[in-house]
Amino acid sequence: MADGDLTGHDFTGRTALVTGAASGIGAASAKLFADEGAQVLAVDRPESEIATVHAGSNAIASFAADITGHDAPKRIVAAVLEKFGAIDILFNNAGVSGRAFVEEMTDEFWDRVNDVNVRGMFRLCREAIPALKARAKEKGRARIVNTASVMAFDTDFGLAAYCASKAGVGGLTRTLALELGKFGITANYVCPGAIYTGMTRTNFDKPEIRAVWEKKAALRRLGQPIDIARGALLLASDEADFITGHELVVDGGLTLRT
Repeated sequence: MADGDLTGHDFTGRTALVTGAASGIGAASAKLFADEGAQVLAVDRPESEIATVHAGSNAIASFAADITGHDAPKRIVAAVLEKFGAIDILFNNAGVSGRAFVEEMTDEFWDRVNDVNVRGMFRLCREAIPALKARAKEKGRARIVNTASVMAFDTDFGLAAYCASKAGVGGLTRTLALELGKFGITANYVCPGAIYTGMTRTNFDKPEIRAVWEKKAALRRLGQPIDIARGALLLASDEADFITGHELVVDGGLTLRT
């Protein structure tokens, strides 16, 4: 357990694979897993800062790959197995967003959002499942945690592609939970609310927009990447042994009101 940490989790001897790990939720999660004792393969696009953002950590190895690439799943899983020998935790966090009204949305826009948010996640899960089964057989458990969004069950103008993709994450994860439970593998998904990250900073740095979203949340603040990382950590922990197919909403009470 990290010095001064209050989570009570101990991930010593475990390996986590985290995508979208160059910034925001993914970077915070890779660091938190490492702080709790895990070895981490942090994955993000070659053009991201993945090569440098975790340079100071001996527990985090970086790997550059676009998860939508034809051979990316094989390369990513091979890299974590070569580096650490096993996968205990697969945290599919990579994602993209964007807004376009349906009547103006191009096929390319739709495909890009869904390729990253759902198809890329599915392909990496499929590739990692044999290694997760092997680990669960050896250690008694393995974990899949996926990042969805409160927009998996809510919506807003211009978010057809994003909402469809995040609803797809929920359906995929629940099915993984059903299919893999007998092997000792749990599959859960975290649903962030309004989180201040590199992806959302442009909007939330505008005081008038930030004030609206802070007021919407019961806790009267935007979420931070560490808030979602802690949710992912919980779902990956031993304490979550009997939790699977679950949608963990981490939104500061944003969706309490209709």
